[in-house]
Amino acid sequence: MPKSRIRKKADFTPPPQKSATAIKFNTNRGWVAPLMLAFFIVGLAWIVLFYVTQGDLPVDAFGNWNIVVGFGFIAGGFVVSTQWK
Repeated sequence: MPKSRIRKKADFTPPPQKSATAIKFNTNRGWVAPLMLAFFIVGLAWIVLFYVTQGDLPVDAFGNWNIVVGFGFIAGGFVVSTQWK
C-alpha cells in the first residue's frame, strides 16, 4: 500500500500584540459583595422598619415614599451586583 505524504506544520505565528491604548481594568473586586449585601440589608431594614412602626420611622416626612426609598436601596444592590465577577 502506498504511503501518504507527510504534511509540514505551519511555522509558529505569535498572536498579534495588544495595542498600548487598551484600558486594563482593576480585577480586584473585593468591595462588590459587601456593598451589594449592605444595600440589600439596608433596603430590607428600611421597609421592615417602616411597616413595624406603622409609618413613623425611618423618615416620617416621606410617608409612603419610604417604601420607594427601601426598594431604591435594593435596586442599588442589584446594580452593584452587575460588577461581580
